Amino acid sequence: MFNFARKAALAAAAVCLAVPVMAADYNPPVEELPEPVAAAPVYEEADYGGWYLRGDVDYHWSKFRGADYVVYGPPPGTNSFNFGKLKGAMSLGAGVGYQVNNHFRVDVTGDWFSKSKFRGQTTGICGGGIVCQSVDTTSYSALLLLANAYADLGTWHGVTPYVGAGIGGAYLKWDTLHNSNNDGDFYHRGGKGWRFAYAVMAGASYCLTDRTKLDLGYRFSHINGGEMFGYANGGGPGYDKGINVHEVRGGLRYQFGRSDCAQPEPVAYEPPPEPIYTK
Repeated sequence: MFNFARKAALAAAAVCLAVPVMAADYNPPVEELPEPVAAAPVYEEADYGGWYLRGDVDYHWSKFRGADYVVYGPPPGTNSFNFGKLKGAMSLGAGVGYQVNNHFRVDVTGDWFSKSKFRGQTTGICGGGIVCQSVDTTSYSALLLLANAYADLGTWHGVTPYVGAGIGGAYLKWDTLHNSNNDGDFYHRGGKGWRFAYAVMAGASYCLTDRTKLDLGYRFSHINGGEMFGYANGGGPGYDKGINVHEVRGGLRYQFGRSDCAQPEPVAYEPPPEPIYTK
């Protein structure tokens, strides 16, 4: 009996000594997780949009598209200018607009065209029935009002190219027409009034600050025809056939709402979860 009890005690002691050794040799499996990598900052999509103001200056070249005028004789009928040329001039403009999103915006603009000098020539009958040519000089100025829409084509390194179109009207004013021929000097009252107008444009803007953009571009404007001058000395009134205007423009836009020039706000960084061990 005593021998059996001693053998049982020795066996129990051996088991107790073996368990820690086995536990020390045992390594539980660990779930393999990818090594955390420092990710680049993630930015939220900007909520672009809002009102903006603009101011512009340009130099433009106007093309005279011809003019017809009444002749009371002899013989009565209608005559046309042999040619007519307009010199370049400056203009100033301003407007207010709304950035709908980072690809579409609209605005209303007003531009004052300073005087562009005109010189032309006509052929008629002078005293004694002699065919003669006259020299005609005047100038025109205009107020151009347009409602415009633009497609912004994307922004690269702060530069945003765009295309656009506008429709509206122009109040055009001709100065007194000075007509000089063999019979002397004659003066015709200049015509004035509202006319239909439209424009197409293209250009690019550049971010100067988080709210201010420099805008450079080209605009083609067309102003419909209308009265050019009134009656005098058996001739008139005269009606021009419209004016085409080529403009090189530069200006500034100030954005009140969220601009695509502003740096986006970074999303808070969230560290990866702690490794999970499985038995």
